[in-house]
Order: sequence, then structure tokens, then C-alpha cells
Amino acid sequence: MIQLTKRQSAILSVARRDRRVDVDALAREFALTTQTIRRDLGELCQRGLLTRVHGGAILSNSVANVGYEERRGLSSLAKQRIGERAAGLVPERCSVSMNIGTTVEQVARSIYERIDVMIVTNNLNVINILSGSPAKQLILAGGEVRQSDGAVVGEEAVEFMRGFKVDYAIIGASALEEGGAVMDFDLREVSVAKSILDNARHTILVADHQKFQRSAPIRICSMKRIDTFVTDRDPPAAFVKACARDGTRIIVADEVSEDEVGHVPAFG
Repeated sequence: MIQLTKRQSAILSVARRDRRVDVDALAREFALTTQTIRRDLGELCQRGLLTRVHGGAILSNSVANVGYEERRGLSSLAKQRIGERAAGLVPERCSVSMNIGTTVEQVARSIYERIDVMIVTNNLNVINILSGSPAKQLILAGGEVRQSDGAVVGEEAVEFMRGFKVDYAIIGASALEEGGAVMDFDLREVSVAKSILDNARHTILVADHQKFQRSAPIRICSMKRIDTFVTDRDPPAAFVKACARDGTRIIVADEVSEDEVGHVPAFG
């Protein structure tokens, strides 16, 4: 295993103390260029010790999720590309369920102009994004609102989702394991996600590559429950193997596929 440099260890100590490090502040502290500090942060993030945010990095944590506003800044361009690509799988005149997640919200932004689409969700942010869009029927689950991120959770939300059988389910996750497990932090949200997956004809998982660098304690499902996985980079080889075993199609957002429009069935 490659050892951390003395400077990287010092940066990690600052992150453990303050929960966040800033590129400009570190450059001043170590009398180095911001480019050098960014390289150090990049290596620490690749090892899963830190997670990049705008202007710096935060301490990675396996048992507590990153704040929702911070998550919006993580891999934001990658999430936008994923959202656009996943939205391309959703035809007009269909029904779609969505759970909580910043990448899921990017899908919502990308289907804003789609007509005759019913959206069923436990995500207040998705409702706000799509409000005022043409020819949409927006349905919000009832239950307890988790104020940290706008998720509607609890048994009421689970039962609400069971009342629908939609054409497409689009879910996000907090972490992905190379063996094919889809993971999250909140048992209440996991219950809603499972209900969404159980009541959809085609299931789509959207997640950027950083989810392979994080861990979470609660299992949503294996890739057997996912028909299509949309991401921004090629997944680890073990994960690709798990998807092949379970029949899950992988779409990398930056790759062009001529048959994509016709690959996923449209439901009427």
C-alpha cells in the first residue's frame, strides 16, 4: 500500500479536526500552490479518506451521510450528465417514481419539458423542480418530512408508494459496493426506496463514481433489482461482473450509444 506523504497526513489531521479543509487556506498554511494542494486532495479522495466539495474537501464518513447541500456540490457536472442520460431513457406519456437524492433531482431537471408524464415521489425537491412544467401530473407521498433534505419518509410514504405501479422507477443511493450491493444510511428512506423498486416495471439506478468510494450501513438491494445503472465513469471490474451476472445494463454518461432510445421499452 502506498503511504501518505507527511503533508497529506497533516492535511488529513486538519480534516479530522475541522471536518473540512479549504484549498486556499491549505496553500497558505503550507506555502504551496493551490495546484499542489488539489493534487494532494485528489489522492486523499481516491483513497476514500476525503470527499471533494467546492473549494476543498470534507472528511469521508462511513456511518453519517454528507449534508444535503454539500452533496449538491459533489461531482455536480457528473450528476448533470447522468441526469441527462437517464432522462433519455424516459419517454413521453409514461409514469415515473423517484426517491430522494441529488442525482435523482438532476434527472427531474432533464425531463422538465417531457409531456404527459406522471411523477410519483417522496422528494419535495423533485416536486419543486417540476412545478410549472408542461403537461405533468405531480404526486407527492404523504408522511413525515425529513427537513435536512426534503425527503418524505415513514410507513405512510411506504404504503403510499405501494398504491402505484409505474413504468419507471429512478432511484439514487448513498454508496455502492463492488459486489453489487446498493446502500444507504436511513432505514426509513431505504424502506421507501424498496417500495418504489417493488412497484415499477423498469428500474433505473443513478449514481456517480464517488459512490464506490463511500460506505453506508443499510442495504437497499442488489443489482438483481436494477434493470439499468447510469453512471459517469466505468465502474470497478467486480461491479461490472456483478451487473453482468444479474442482467443489469450499465450506461456510462459520457459514452454514446446509438441504440439507447430503443433499448428500454416504452409503456403506455
